[in-house]
Amino acid sequence: MSNNLEIVPLAAFSDNYIWILRRGKQAAVVDPGDAAPVLAYLQQHSLELCAILITHHHHDHIGGIAEILAYSLANSRAPAQLPTQLPTQLPIYGPADEAIAEVNRPLAGGDKVTLAELNTSFEVIAVPGHTRGHIAYYGPEIAEQGVLFCGDTLFACGCGRIFEGTAEQMWHSLSRIAALPAETKLYCAHEYTQANIRFALAVEPDNAALTARAAEVARLRAENLPTVPSTLACELATNPFLRWDAPAVIAAASRAGGGNPRQPELVFAAIREWKNKF
Repeated sequence: MSNNLEIVPLAAFSDNYIWILRRGKQAAVVDPGDAAPVLAYLQQHSLELCAILITHHHHDHIGGIAEILAYSLANSRAPAQLPTQLPTQLPIYGPADEAIAEVNRPLAGGDKVTLAELNTSFEVIAVPGHTRGHIAYYGPEIAEQGVLFCGDTLFACGCGRIFEGTAEQMWHSLSRIAALPAETKLYCAHEYTQANIRFALAVEPDNAALTARAAEVARLRAENLPTVPSTLACELATNPFLRWDAPAVIAAASRAGGGNPRQPELVFAAIREWKNKF
């Protein structure tokens, strides 16, 4: 269905990634916290924006929407006699449970987003924890492996801070992601991988897959290359926030929390609290 869809990272701020999805001359953008790199890319490649997808309400994910919307309005092909309708012509998808003024297509877990211009669609997964209404966009038919735009819920070798939800909510959200096919490509919104790996090595210093990943990530960053997307298989092998059943992670959670956590959500909570202070 979506084999010719191209996914392009745009660097923003100090460590954000904004994702552009493009097919031919049509494009959609995920989490545009900054309008400048998005508009520059659209103009450079003469692309027409067909949708904006938002995962959660933090400013570094939504701050560019108004300016992008104004650009879309100015460059719209809609009839000139309908100016009052133009601002609503561009679909802006986002979580229904969060107050994002520009969102005109509110979504909840289980909903589906169809982007006809890109010949692709997404399943919406509710992933609260980082924020109360955080959602992720899963495209099972994109490329051969499927993709997930997970915002700030899951990072390469890490996960987001728990600002509005609970550790149990976040664990359930990560469990939903962990249940996807292992080959799924994960498109998170920040370049945090090296810092996350330093913590992961403190949790599992004897994890050979993690040690190898650290070397590869160091090489990529030395060349100023992105370390994402990752794959779910890679995260299951190296990310302590998805490895709550691993004996070494359980032992590390016990040391960190001073107790003997056995339930997966308690192991996760202990590791997340340790990371908060790392």
